[in-house]
Amino acid sequence: MRKFDVDSSSVADLRVLGQRLRHLRKAAGLTLDELGSRIGRPPSYLSQLENGHREPRLTTLDALAGALGVGLSELLDSRPPSRRAELEVELARFQEEPAYRALRLPHLRPSARLDDVALEHVVALYRRLQDAQAAPGRPGAAAGGAREANAAMRDEMRRRDNYFGEIERAAGEALAAVGYSGPGAISERHLTDLASWYGFRIARVQDLPSSTRSVTDQRDRVIYVPQRNNATVRATRSVIAQTLGHFALGHGDPVDFGAYVRQRVEANYFAGALLAPEAAVVAMLTEAKARRDLSVEDLNEVFYISYEMAAHRLTNLVTRHLDIPVHFQRCDPDGLLWKAYENDGVSLPADTDGTIEGQRVCRWWSTRQAFESEDSFAMYYQYTETLTGTFWCATHVEADPGRGDAVTVGTTEANARWWRGADTTRRGVSRCPEPSCCREPTGEQRERWAGRCWPSARDHSQFVSGLPTDTVVFDPYPGVDLVDVYGFLDRRRS
Repeated sequence: MRKFDVDSSSVADLRVLGQRLRHLRKAAGLTLDELGSRIGRPPSYLSQLENGHREPRLTTLDALAGALGVGLSELLDSRPPSRRAELEVELARFQEEPAYRALRLPHLRPSARLDDVALEHVVALYRRLQDAQAAPGRPGAAAGGAREANAAMRDEMRRRDNYFGEIERAAGEALAAVGYSGPGAISERHLTDLASWYGFRIARVQDLPSSTRSVTDQRDRVIYVPQRNNATVRATRSVIAQTLGHFALGHGDPVDFGAYVRQRVEANYFAGALLAPEAAVVAMLTEAKARRDLSVEDLNEVFYISYEMAAHRLTNLVTRHLDIPVHFQRCDPDGLLWKAYENDGVSLPADTDGTIEGQRVCRWWSTRQAFESEDSFAMYYQYTETLTGTFWCATHVEADPGRGDAVTVGTTEANARWWRGADTTRRGVSRCPEPSCCREPTGEQRERWAGRCWPSARDHSQFVSGLPTDTVVFDPYPGVDLVDVYGFLDRRRS
């Protein structure tokens, strides 16, 4: 069934739709309960529509227009119904932008207590902040930079609830072509057949260049991956699936940072959709929700994928199919953030331009507290009260001898009841970004040590080594040593 079609580059249409729906409902003298009973929908669903948080189906829009006694064109008018509504839409958009979120301010809800004059001032101030940040000469202000590209991609993922239907369909067609019928993990034979279906064969080699995960010879149609003694079976399966994703989705050489970031996200998504197929995962999640036993670890085991891929896969599907908002974080033992995603309102640490990579997570948050637990490799569950609400988290620390990052998946306190570990009694309080929360020593500590110690900081260069840099000439293969790659291919042909 076709859904209400909005521009994928903005959610402004959904906000305007919500404002128009609220305006028309009040003009009709209806409460959310009364309107909901007329169209067979709960008031909580209508509240989400009015706040611009849900994308309605066309049949729902038809039903709403009929219940309100207006034409569909009036409901879908792109103009806010009033100046107040226009300001509220603009304020909501501002507060979702990376630069505003980086300020770590509490969400400002434009309730009736916030009068029109104050609202005009807030919106005008933020416009000036935008102008100042976009000024020429500001570091990273150039369009297409890596930091901006990552922030923009994360923003799109949030708007889409991290669900890419077109990639799900591409993976489903490929699996059907090689005879996968579910419900569990796809076999090694399936992977080999998938490569053949796309016109490639897989070759495992010892001397793969160290700067690469795989190398594809497009002339002879060979995908080279590491030997099993150089990579785990799960890692190799993931690399093969990600590589096939680039060809399945028609990727060419990326021309800028935005294309580079998008291709990486899409290829990783395709790999997850291949190795943990949508129908099989949704069936499993639906049964688990009925038992109030949702977990990442079950996907990890059943589909024979890494814990991180299982966590990503859950975020792809649990909001779209089970209506549960979630967040995801990957942090190192020092609390520095590598990756993150959220659509549940959790506030992520970010730079003024929206960059999260390399930002430090609050030390009272579950992701960092897991490292301090008695058994850091056991699942760690915690509720954390924050400035934007209370959240439940489940954290898994990887048993990696090199670093061992923490992977966290969580949701709002109201939705925690569906998850394994929701009965935990662990509670934390985070007041970040207030410096007194965890970023400043106590007064007693300052008095005891100020001027009497000299700490030497350790470099964290790994956070930029895997990302494209803001250079004048874009490198379509950042971090890859092409001398090694071309030499490797020459050896294979000789």
